Amino acid sequence: MNIEEFREYCISKKGVTESFPFDESTLVFKVMGKMFVLVGLEKHPLTVNLKCDPDWAIDLREEYDSLIIPGYHMNKKHWNTVALESNLPNKLIVDLIDHSYNLVVKSLTKKLQSDLHNL
Repeated sequence: MNIEEFREYCISKKGVTESFPFDESTLVFKVMGKMFVLVGLEKHPLTVNLKCDPDWAIDLREEYDSLIIPGYHMNKKHWNTVALESNLPNKLIVDLIDHSYNLVVKSLTKKLQSDLHNL
């Protein structure tokens, strides 16, 4: 999956915004103000950080050795770094985006979840 396809999919999700809160090369996607994706645009190969259930994160790292690793500069238990422009199936990347988004949505306050539902 290339960065344009990745960005289009992320931004199409309900309640998502994109910004550069850290610097001009780190793109962040948030749902209702909470981060669920970070992309280092100047890194080659291109990688993305996605939130992940800790048990699944371990399984993914074992199955996709060197393509999915513990989150770079993130909590290694809850985040994975994924090689975006690699041989990973697009469906897996979409599933990982959805999983990250859903984990963050579940952690939102009831009010924010309601606001998201009403968008």
